[in-house]
Amino acid sequence: MARVSQEHLDARRRQILDGAALCFARNGFHATSMQDVLKEVDLSAGAVYRYFRGKDELIQAIVTEVLDDVRAAFEAAGKEAPLPPPYELVGMVVRRMFAGRPGLQVDGESYFPRLMVQVWTETLRNEGLSVVLREGYAKVRGVWVGIVQEYQAAGAMRADVDPEDVARTMIAAVQGFAAQQALFGELPVENLQSGLRGLMSMGEVS
Repeated sequence: MARVSQEHLDARRRQILDGAALCFARNGFHATSMQDVLKEVDLSAGAVYRYFRGKDELIQAIVTEVLDDVRAAFEAAGKEAPLPPPYELVGMVVRRMFAGRPGLQVDGESYFPRLMVQVWTETLRNEGLSVVLREGYAKVRGVWVGIVQEYQAAGAMRADVDPEDVARTMIAAVQGFAAQQALFGELPVENLQSGLRGLMSMGEVS
């Protein structure tokens, strides 16, 4: 019997995760059955259970992956050099998050925001996943506190504002925009950037 390559195994696992994520984004974790997932990925039960022992394990894998994707997007934006203005940086995070999962594109629309909302809901009932979320958020917040401190050191942001407060607000802008996308449909990221730029310009008006 021919040996299956690791590349094939990884691709099959990716197929299952993307198909399940689409199901969960559309209908939620608990309204989605394993039969729904099997139909979406067009695989037998045996093929899927080779990778995941059941729906709970599949949910945990997807939630962990989404949280990792979000954290990676924030951390990557924080490595930009030189640092762009905050409204541009926030836009970069949103674009990275939505474009990072091509398997969650349906008719040109990203289902990632819907999946994010489902993930947040799941962490409210699952203490283990809640810990993962809190730990990831703490890491992201730490990165962005450092970004704010760089802005302040360069004289681009007021020095009398707590960097922790600014970092939380910038993260909240991304989370809020993702929630709007999930609830009301796609909006250009430029709308978010324009709004943030307007808020930041208030002190410049004479």
